[in-house]
Amino acid sequence: MKIGLISDTHDRLPSIRRAVEIFNDEDVEIILHGGDHIAPFSLESFKPSNTKLIGVCGNLDAEYELLRRGYEENGWTFHRHFASLELEGSIALLHGISDDIVKGLAKSGEFNVIVRGHIHKRQKKIIEETLLVCPGEACGYLSGKSSIAVLEMPTRKLRFIDL
Repeated sequence: MKIGLISDTHDRLPSIRRAVEIFNDEDVEIILHGGDHIAPFSLESFKPSNTKLIGVCGNLDAEYELLRRGYEENGWTFHRHFASLELEGSIALLHGISDDIVKGLAKSGEFNVIVRGHIHKRQKKIIEETLLVCPGEACGYLSGKSSIAVLEMPTRKLRFIDL
């Protein structure tokens, strides 16, 4: 199963549109968003996607109810802080403001993969047996690099893609 990973879009519509094009070309079966969409209008740019979107709220997603409603209206799923998913393996999805919580989740052994956002840089790390992934920032505002990732399950093969 191919899973598209994106985070920290921060209303950067051209990056979201490019990410969706790549995810469609890659034939991903689902897209996971690690938070910090910022404004609900940015969800419009995900509509051309050929698949479902599952997201979590980031620390800068102040309009939670409007984001939740936008997800719901499109048949997508939005979680407040955390999602535990079964996608050919167990996946935790969270924004990941606290590194201690992220590391604790990884050490718990409960998940094959943890997908997080917030840090605005690519991350691929094994903690115990758990793959910890941040696709980087789609917006490119802090690092100057816009990126996403494609995760293949159950093998946990990961590719970062520049936008």
